[in-house]
Order: sequence, then C-alpha cells, then structure tokens
Amino acid sequence: MIEAPGGPVRIREFPEPELEPGAALLRTQYTEVCGTDVHLLHGRLDAAPYPLIPGHINVGTIEATAGDVTDALGGPLSEGDLVTFLDVHETCNACWQCLVAKSTTRCPSRRVYGITYGVEDGLLGGWSERIYLKPGVRIVRLPESVTAERFIAGGCALPTALHAIQRGDVRLGDNVVVQGSGPVGLMATALARLAGANRVILVGAPQRRLEVGERLGADATIDITATPIEERRERVLELTSGHGADVTIEATGAPEAVPEGMHLTRDGGVYVVVGQYTDAGEVAVSPHHDINRKHLDVRGCWGIDFSHFYRSIEVLARHGDTPEWESVISGFYPLDDAAQALADVENLRVVKAVLKPNA
Repeated sequence: MIEAPGGPVRIREFPEPELEPGAALLRTQYTEVCGTDVHLLHGRLDAAPYPLIPGHINVGTIEATAGDVTDALGGPLSEGDLVTFLDVHETCNACWQCLVAKSTTRCPSRRVYGITYGVEDGLLGGWSERIYLKPGVRIVRLPESVTAERFIAGGCALPTALHAIQRGDVRLGDNVVVQGSGPVGLMATALARLAGANRVILVGAPQRRLEVGERLGADATIDITATPIEERRERVLELTSGHGADVTIEATGAPEAVPEGMHLTRDGGVYVVVGQYTDAGEVAVSPHHDINRKHLDVRGCWGIDFSHFYRSIEVLARHGDTPEWESVISGFYPLDDAAQALADVENLRVVKAVLKPNA
C-alpha cells in the first residue's frame, strides 16, 4: 500500500474479510502498475484517501461468494472462474450526470477501486493477494480465448483508449496521429489500426516504446527526443499529403503536447485530449489560430464506463494474436517488489509493469 503522498510503499497484513450478502472474494492473479499509481505516489489525485491499496484494473479467480453472485450481465459465477471487474463503482444512476447528460464518468457518487477507497474501506485495491468485490461490482468472466496475461496487457489503457477512439470518431481511411507512447497511446495505436485508419503515426519516446507501437500497428513513428518540434510537424504533413491528421489523440500527460497536437491536426479535424489526467500546468493556445480559424473540434475524454470496459474485452477476444497485445508487458514483479515496479514505470524503464500478488 501507499502510506501517504510521497510514500513509502510497504506491505501490510489484513484479516480475511467477512463477505456481506452479494459480495465475492477474488484471488488476484495479476494487477498492473500504471501512470495513475505514479500520480497516487506523488499525491496528484485530490480524491485519493491515504493510506490506500493501489491497483484499479485486476484479474483473478473467484475464491468465495456470499450467496448467489452474478456477473454484470446476470450470468452465474462459481468459485474458480477467471474474472475481472469494472474498477468504477457506486455511480448512482439517479443524478443529472447519469440520467440527463448520460455521462456516468462525471457522476459525483463515482468511486474507483485502487484510487478513491482507503485501507479503512477494506481490500479494495489490486496490490493485494485478495480483493473484496462489493455487492453491485460489475464482474466480467473472461472469454476462453482471453488469457489473464492478455487481459492485463490491455489493462486500464485499452478501455481508456477505446473511449478516446470513440470520442475521436475514427473512421475507415482516416489518418490518425497518436501523441504519447505509454500504454494508453500504444493501445490507441492498436485500436486506430483495427478501426480502419489509413495511416497511424505514433509520436513519443523512448525508442523501445516506439518499437512496441510498430508491433501494435503504427505505420510510422516519430521519436520526440531525436526530432525537433518543427520537424515533427513537417514529418506528419509529409505522411498525410500535406493536410495533417484527420484525428489526433493526445495521450502524453504533458501540457505542452496540446498546442503541438492542434498543429498536427488538419483544418476541420478532431483533437481528443485523454492524457491530461492530473493538473500538470497550463499552456498558451491561440483561440483564433488554433481552434476557430482551423475549424478544429477539440474533445476531452475522461475515464471509462462499463461499455468501454466490456467492449475492450470483446476486442481482445475477437482479434487474438494480432495486434501483439502482450508486447507491452516488460516484466512481472512479486508484490514485495511493488515499489521497484512503481519506480520503473515512473522512470520509463519499462513499458508496462505487472504485479503477481500471489507469486
């Protein structure tokens, strides 16, 4: 668990939880270490209560249930089933955001496993040998064709990227630029290819991440450490017949990427901002030149709902070994090495780190 903003990360023992009716206990097989966990370490998420157990996307087997417990679509669950679950919990389906705006990711009652629950709430994070699945948690049984390794390769990045692809309305024949070669950018690259993009251009660093992007479907990559900003724009224009991208997806977390991404997008194109998950500062844009005169459609993209989560699993089941989903996993770590895994993610020594709590 993470004790407080700034750490430390340490192991703590908890008693076996008693299950309330409708609850289940999950034996964790894999949980991921992602950029959100780095933000948690540094106290960049206002809603996070410390100390907490990180790990918001997880996969494992049902170990126990209290009464009849079903999956999200009403199917029965049994001990030993390989399942995952939507980390987002307690959206109310009774407020204006849920009922009128149809935007459950902005529901004020929304809670998230591994992020907005503290240790006093129970075993509600994946960096744990067991996870308590509260009544009403939306559980999904993995299809036979989706292994636990393949699911965790997609992790939180795949449904987040799927949401961004939907927000961008990527269409057959589009030229797509993806800014950022972390897990979300890599999954957006794969999904843009599957959505029928004519050309997918991945802009990021370091080189090993760009190489993974090529395995996931990028037609061209641009290394930001080796290519100055003006040359990056010239390269994108060269690859798009002088027009720029039809759709650009920002998945960097760096504010300075936003004005650059606007300039990489064609007039009348779509710019999706999904990477600005925390407040990393402000940048200057010209509303006249960058938005109005370009007739640019700028769309924010926040979080996921069940549809994004469920459909991302369907994508994994349908498309099998292509793209090479597991190529994003750089290494598996025992729970005792969670602090090392977190440091490796923060310092870009890995593409994706996966914890095996019961190793």
